Amino acid sequence: MLKKPQAGEFAEYFSPYVELVPEGDLLLLLEKQVDEVIALLGQITEEQAVYRYAEGKWSLKEVLGHVADTERVMSYRLLRISRGDTTPLPGFDESLFVSHSHANARSVNELLQDFAAVRIATVSLMRQLDDAAWERRGVFSDHPGSARALAYIIAGHAIHHLNIVKERYLKV
Repeated sequence: MLKKPQAGEFAEYFSPYVELVPEGDLLLLLEKQVDEVIALLGQITEEQAVYRYAEGKWSLKEVLGHVADTERVMSYRLLRISRGDTTPLPGFDESLFVSHSHANARSVNELLQDFAAVRIATVSLMRQLDDAAWERRGVFSDHPGSARALAYIIAGHAIHHLNIVKERYLKV
């Protein structure tokens, strides 16, 4: 079973995401998150989907698109680092990505299908990795980090946004 990464395996600003991930089978958690996201957002109305809880905040559709896009970026980093590529990998501007995503023009169902497809690809990649691959290190967003840390960041990032959706958008 994959163990949680330690300090030094990721930039400090990723700590809140890593800390949100419970102990246990990470790949199973990642698979179950798809069902949780679909159960939570699969029945929302269009009005709920474009709701913003405050001025300048993203809509629910934009949050869902952001989670999928961020996972794409993190999975790409995971692929490169796990394969032994030590080329420094740049950060990205999440707000720029959201502003060009056209998420609000897409249906909730389409966004959910996209998230599920990205997650299936992420888990497929992770299932290929051996112990040595998980321990490999590289540089992403100007900080050293491990492949293992990226897996936990992916899971924790989704948990973080699910919590925000429940608390601020749907008030569950």
